Amino acid sequence: MKSIAVLITSSPLSNLTATSIALIKQLIGRSDIELLGVFFYQDGALNASASLSIPADEFQSIKQWQRLNTEYQLPLHLCVTAAEKRGLSDDWQESNNILPEFTISGLGEFVTLYSAADKVIQL
Repeated sequence: MKSIAVLITSSPLSNLTATSIALIKQLIGRSDIELLGVFFYQDGALNASASLSIPADEFQSIKQWQRLNTEYQLPLHLCVTAAEKRGLSDDWQESNNILPEFTISGLGEFVTLYSAADKVIQL
């Protein structure tokens, strides 16, 4: 069985994000693949925003990430530094605007995923 980690650097409004979600759905359905988790970095951190509103007639990438986490227990790791640079915070006393399906992580978590995976896919 091959293990795969995914690195998302594209914003929730990017076509690459829609492509990455479609790819992950295909990987989840394969018995010869173990999906270790998804790490959100750079503009990919915006996928964890509870404040972002995507128009109803556009691809609902944020809802798709939430569904993947809920239905398949897919770990969604959010780089805390990338999130903070983009105005996202998990501080309840200020404005918690990070969706609960995302786990606040550092680059150390990405190194762990990268080291454990046979392959890393970046989108």
